[in-house]
Amino acid sequence: MSTCLYIQIRCKPGTTYKVAEEIALREIHSELYSTSGDFDLLMKLYIPESEDVGKYINDHLLDIPGIERSLTTMTFKAF
Repeated sequence: MSTCLYIQIRCKPGTTYKVAEEIALREIHSELYSTSGDFDLLMKLYIPESEDVGKYINDHLLDIPGIERSLTTMTFKAF
């Protein structure tokens, strides 16, 4: 089983396409969108339940140059 996460990503000005390209090359996402508002990208990904969420995000995403801030939303089975 895996955990579904949504991560909103704010990029430094002028780096959004480079950040999106690097995410795509790493093949860690399920879906990746450009968005309007406070964040530039919205990423959906699944990580194994055995993985620590914070460590996984730090090791696989937040080392990408150009990322200024992120906001992670975890999902839970509601019914």
